Amino acid sequence: MSKKIKVGLLFGGRSAEHQVSLQSAKSIMAAIDNDKYEVVKIGITSDGKWLLNESAETFINGDDPETISLQTEALPVTLVAGDQSGELQCLEAEAAGNQLDVLFPILHGPYGEDGSVQGLAKLANIPCVGSGILSSAVGMDKDFTKRILMQAGIDVADFITLRDSRFSEADLQRIEDRFSYPVFVKPANMGSSIGVSKAANRSELAAAIDLAFRFDRKLLVEKGIVGRELECAVLGNDFPEASVVGEIISNVSFYDYKAKYIDENGATLSLPAKVSDSLLEKIQQTSIAVFEALECRGLARVDMFVTDDEQIIINEVNTLPGFTKISMYPKLWEASGLSYSDLIDRLISLAIEDFQGQR
Repeated sequence: MSKKIKVGLLFGGRSAEHQVSLQSAKSIMAAIDNDKYEVVKIGITSDGKWLLNESAETFINGDDPETISLQTEALPVTLVAGDQSGELQCLEAEAAGNQLDVLFPILHGPYGEDGSVQGLAKLANIPCVGSGILSSAVGMDKDFTKRILMQAGIDVADFITLRDSRFSEADLQRIEDRFSYPVFVKPANMGSSIGVSKAANRSELAAAIDLAFRFDRKLLVEKGIVGRELECAVLGNDFPEASVVGEIISNVSFYDYKAKYIDENGATLSLPAKVSDSLLEKIQQTSIAVFEALECRGLARVDMFVTDDEQIIINEVNTLPGFTKISMYPKLWEASGLSYSDLIDRLISLAIEDFQGQR
């Protein structure tokens, strides 16, 4: 029997998407092929401590997305940068280390999806699932994502960028001069709709800006787009493939964090979405173009609006999308004929393939 591939599954983390990451990790642990892979569970606390969790109870309140938390009775560890590829060292002298074959960071948001962990993996000389440093950093920052996509000739929603150090009351008037209500306010470097608000007047706009600045020092105010909310998953390295298209039909004012991860009735998912063959092909081609423009690797989920005249307007790009049991990325591939377990296998293979190619 061949030796199992040792996968360091990284989850939790310092971002506001900590609980989403725990849910994603729980789903991956349940679906991964344990005959092929040995999962090394590395939980990161909300203050950044890395813990090697070797117990069966990895999570506390694991079945409740609102109260799920990390089991912290575990060994502190660190990933070593240097010649020893993928060496995971325990910080307690009596504990043995692990030699990882590949790192699978299921970390959403800052300190995980933004190039931080990707850079650490590169220093530690270990394959890492997903995009590299540059693509991860750019994909995390909605401002830079839009600039690059615009340069590539891909449509995005019109926007204004604000920074907390230079924000003033005059910016409210500047926004109103440029856009009609409603507008959307988003932290530039956050996902899962955390800190995102829909504003229908100046009072709501001021409150939305205040909220967004709690999560990031830079934010975007975007023009409201009237259109269908569609998503497409992309998978691959040099020759990426696009999934079928899914549609989110929100049952609330917009598809927020609660609708995504907590309220099962927050939105209706249409999989596959009812689109014509020509529109499907156009969406898939655009999604791959987005993936290639940002030089993504492994995976990405491309979120977009499609107007009545079938104009495609890119909303966001997620280089480490949610992997919970109700997340769109795995569901899109399941609807395309690729099971959750096989998707995990493919992602790990792509990471190893890309690492070997770079060497």
